[in-house]
Amino acid sequence: MNRVQCKMIIIAAMKKETLKGKVVIITGASSGIGRALTLEMHRRGAHVVIGARSADKIRELEDQYTEETRRIVSLKTDVSVPAECQALVSKARDVFGRVDVLVNNAGISMRSLFRDTELGVIRKLMETNFWGTVNCTKFALPYLLESKGIVAGVSSIGGFKGLPGRTGYSASKFAIHGFLETLRIENLKNGLHVLIACPGFTASNIRNTALDGKGRMQGESPRDEAGMMPAEEVARHISDAIEKRKRSLVLTTQGKMTVLMNRFFPAWLDKIVYKHFAKEEDSPLK
Repeated sequence: MNRVQCKMIIIAAMKKETLKGKVVIITGASSGIGRALTLEMHRRGAHVVIGARSADKIRELEDQYTEETRRIVSLKTDVSVPAECQALVSKARDVFGRVDVLVNNAGISMRSLFRDTELGVIRKLMETNFWGTVNCTKFALPYLLESKGIVAGVSSIGGFKGLPGRTGYSASKFAIHGFLETLRIENLKNGLHVLIACPGFTASNIRNTALDGKGRMQGESPRDEAGMMPAEEVARHISDAIEKRKRSLVLTTQGKMTVLMNRFFPAWLDKIVYKHFAKEEDSPLK
């Protein structure tokens, strides 16, 4: 076995052990990407503290592993409420003694033209998506600085390109990008790592729970999810990116092409995006 082969084996072994024993907080863990991340990180050996508004669903996740191990702990959490974010972080600290990774995953979407959308809907998205990220990061930051840990934000391609009918959603994701990029620069010499992860269209329930212009859940998704990346695959990519301490992660060919084309041909991409979303069933653009 030569030196290169030995080095590759050592790197692979180190990568495999990266999350083992780490304490990870995941918000929005009751379904979709958050639930998949919980299971993936538990599989990799992490201690996982999960929060979501649906107490029953996250307790069910916790109870699955109670007999085997005490590595998943849940707490009902509405990330738009600072005190509940503080309680989630304190839970992680009290049970496991440290915090190594915070995954800001909680989020909601919307589907309505801005002219038809009540202002309260935009505020609700900002409170959950943007302020939820700010709230949790604020309380976890002292412990993450101690452990030289990682803040990860599960964002969206909608944080690079405005998506028609999703003004509040895209605005919140753009805001998350600005917040996390600034946090990264402020802590360049403190050992804190920041990851911005942007899945493309993912087969999850976020579109089913998206709000309409009146703030009501839209119900059935207007998009065909058959060809979308499964939440479990997204979770594997995000977990790998955390282990490798990547700065950014953009998933799917469509997502990568959108980011690239927006950099060089933004006006042309505006028209492509418009046509794409106009083809949705019951599209508000029609």
